Amino acid sequence: MTAPTLAERFREDFPILDQTVHGKPLAYLDNAASTQHPVEVIEEISRYYRESHANVHRGLHALSSRATELYEHARQRVAAYLNSESSESIVFTRGTTEAINLVACAWGDRLKPDDGILLTEMEHHANLIPWQMAARRTGAKLHFLAVNGDEGQVDWTRLESVLEQQPIRILALTHISNSLGCINPVAEVCRIARKHGVTTLIDAAQSAGHMPLDVQAIGCDFLAFSGHKCCGPTGIGVLYGRKELLDQMPPYQTGGEMIVSVNFEGAEWKPAPHRFEAGTPHIAGAIGLGAALDYLDSVGRKEIQENDHYFGRQAAARLREIPELRLLGPAGERAGIVSFQLGKIHAHDVVAFADQQGIALRGGHHCNQPLIRKLGLIATARASFYFYNTETELDRLVRVLHSAIAYFG
Repeated sequence: MTAPTLAERFREDFPILDQTVHGKPLAYLDNAASTQHPVEVIEEISRYYRESHANVHRGLHALSSRATELYEHARQRVAAYLNSESSESIVFTRGTTEAINLVACAWGDRLKPDDGILLTEMEHHANLIPWQMAARRTGAKLHFLAVNGDEGQVDWTRLESVLEQQPIRILALTHISNSLGCINPVAEVCRIARKHGVTTLIDAAQSAGHMPLDVQAIGCDFLAFSGHKCCGPTGIGVLYGRKELLDQMPPYQTGGEMIVSVNFEGAEWKPAPHRFEAGTPHIAGAIGLGAALDYLDSVGRKEIQENDHYFGRQAAARLREIPELRLLGPAGERAGIVSFQLGKIHAHDVVAFADQQGIALRGGHHCNQPLIRKLGLIATARASFYFYNTETELDRLVRVLHSAIAYFG
């Protein structure tokens, strides 16, 4: 199945795309920020609220039992999607950000002064600031693998020597850069880290909805992603963790639901994953996420991945032909993400100009301020594609960028 065929088959499943913006057909090219929702997900969430809404795990009545079954089925669905050893390795969170914060706090408190935390220079703030805070609390030290030039590649051949020379305890890295579109070799990285006894965390925010993911094949200790970047609702995310690690970690937040018993002097926690889900969870979000993962499997995750690579290649090639455009990201295989600086035009002006033509882009530092500054930039414009995008929309983007150059002089 070719990339354009996916849009022909599945675009009509997304009702939000059938609209005009400023009198022009909507071309939604901001999928790295949030993907849109197919009818199946919208209807599944609506069905839950119409037929089964109640609090989970806390009641013996029929609605509560039904809601609990749906919620825990969603956990099992996520486990299958990731090929997790068990659904007990799946913790529901508010998103990737909370999942990484959970690990940085609950696992990170075992760090000692001068222990090493290894990151790349391309990390999203969500996989940087939590580790900065962990280092501040514990005295651990941050180390970074450099990003090289506009292509943004990390020299992974240096990893082994870094792990041999520095007392690294954890390596946290993004699978796919949300700014550069780089695809990092996470399985090989985790293999090397494991050989040196280093714990690994994968930020899969940009990969979970775009390719097959197998945590056992990757060999990671933790993996995090958000529902809203893979056709699911906002406010729901996932932390996968190896069960033996999760059971060693203290709770991240406390309150109702995550306890076995409480007295005035203390409390006994539930085992993972429930010890990390204090309070009433986002039940509808979890159910919607399960429906989204079902939908993505029906489309075909390998096909979605091929679609991403197709549009990444095509968009990069087309944009490189535009005079004065500085393109970021790898020259070879890349995800369906292209970030660029268009001459001396500020990224916000590019995005506003495109919006007037019905094209939704993203402009700014993309929660990558240190990386953008290292590249000598203030902001970039970004187009990011998904399987419901069309080549006609790419053509429109190219025309609009040429028009922007003419308009802004």
